[in-house]
Amino acid sequence: MTTSSAPQSTPHAAEAAYGGLVSNRLQGRVATITGGASGIGLATARRLAHEGAQVVIADIVDQERGRAAADSVGGVFIRTDVTDDDDVARLFTETRERFGRVDVAFNNAGIAPDDDNSILDTGLDAWRRVQEVNLTSVYLCCRHVIPIMQEQGRGSIINTASFVAVMGAATSQISYTASKGGVLSMTRELGVEFAKQGIRVNALCPGPVNTPLLQELFAADPEKAQRRLVHLPMGRFAEADELAAAVAFLASDDSSFITASEFLVDGGLSGSYVTAL
Repeated sequence: MTTSSAPQSTPHAAEAAYGGLVSNRLQGRVATITGGASGIGLATARRLAHEGAQVVIADIVDQERGRAAADSVGGVFIRTDVTDDDDVARLFTETRERFGRVDVAFNNAGIAPDDDNSILDTGLDAWRRVQEVNLTSVYLCCRHVIPIMQEQGRGSIINTASFVAVMGAATSQISYTASKGGVLSMTRELGVEFAKQGIRVNALCPGPVNTPLLQELFAADPEKAQRRLVHLPMGRFAEADELAAAVAFLASDDSSFITASEFLVDGGLSGSYVTAL
């Protein structure tokens, strides 16, 4: 497993995206992001770098793609299989050895494969794979980063759950839904257990997000997109940058009294019954 970093003189792509204005809210902090090479993870890497953090991107993609993502934010890439205990342990060990600390862990990696749908159709292998990537990976990341944060006396962990952890859907992805419910429950328990040690643990619960995965799904079946859009009070899907902003808030001291929470960023979806015409 190797790491890569961009020269510190290289401007962050995030700076250009945010008009060249750099916030210092996360200055001096070190953040790990699993699933950080694309989608919400990459958008968050850009936002946290913009806020002043040193970013470590962890992903299972190839070295070239991972390094490109890390270089775009002046960060480093550590190739990581989040379902492998040794890989996850190495991610946090290498991050601490390189930067001396881990202040923020955004445990975001996840999958939503086509063979995960109704319980009547989803096989045991599909069930287990989704559970491993979406739930067990969060367990492993928390298990390995919490001791580091205990030594520091502080830290912020943000685990990606989903709005499906608090709602039901007839368009089922049974293992995905169950895994995200598990993430939410585990997050709540960890937030309570470690609160007095200065470690905050919160669950980010996104609604549908306009990522390449969603675009691919709905481009193939526009009816699926419309079936979901009709329930969104805002009439649109979230953008990855909007989720990244929520992660930055939970990572920062602006959320210093928030822990064990389900942080819904779903455009009102979970609170709606009939939407406005």
